[in-house]
Amino acid sequence: MFVELDPSLLVILIVFGFLASFIDSVVGGGGLISLPALLFTGLSPASAVATNKLVGTMGSLTSTYMFYRSGKLDLKSIYKLFPLVFIGSILGAWAVHLMNPEVLKPLMLVMLAAVAVYTVFKKDWGSVSTYKKLTNRGFIIFIVVIFAIGFYDGFLLGPGTGSFLIFAFLMIGFDFIKAAGNAKFLNFGSNIAALLMFMYLGEVNYVYGLPMALAGIAGAILGSKFAIKRGSGYVRALFIGVTFLLLTKNLYDLIAVHFHR
Repeated sequence: MFVELDPSLLVILIVFGFLASFIDSVVGGGGLISLPALLFTGLSPASAVATNKLVGTMGSLTSTYMFYRSGKLDLKSIYKLFPLVFIGSILGAWAVHLMNPEVLKPLMLVMLAAVAVYTVFKKDWGSVSTYKKLTNRGFIIFIVVIFAIGFYDGFLLGPGTGSFLIFAFLMIGFDFIKAAGNAKFLNFGSNIAALLMFMYLGEVNYVYGLPMALAGIAGAILGSKFAIKRGSGYVRALFIGVTFLLLTKNLYDLIAVHFHR
């Protein structure tokens, strides 16, 4: 899907691609910035979502590399989880054809609210790593949760995926920095699964997506460096802020849809 690119739109795509990936590289939620920008260009909602997945995939890949290079991501410990989010995301995207994703949005809002409130009141949570090897039962529960988040990313196209992944790693004792690094690696898995599906369907607009993705790479590099340098306190504050923004935005969308019926 190729169209001519106006120079003023190119500036918009570059600026918003950079800002979105800067935020997304640490705690997710970059779609709050990049998706409206793509819709502003006149793309259809389906094409905007598909193109946004290209931006998200490149950003999450870049930030994964940055966290790995800094020693804040232990691939040996979590690489086995990658197929779970990848397959989960594909199945979630496929399930969209079987049922309306709107039915799960109220549940997603409740979960986002719980994540935000829990994190606010657990003030020292995630400041230091307390991770210990999981019991067999704990490990089974954890992999089910990771698979479900991957499914959610494909099914609802990802609002809050980064927050949920970070929360999952915090729950088993990781600090915010390592939770963020692990989350970006798995978010890359769910992103690229959805992107491959959209590429197959021919929905990705490469003329808009590639400049935005390239700007996103720069944003992801700087955002990751900033988070790693500032530490867990900075990531925690950003995590809470973005989670509340996601909650507010999706609550507004739900109310708007209700009143337009």
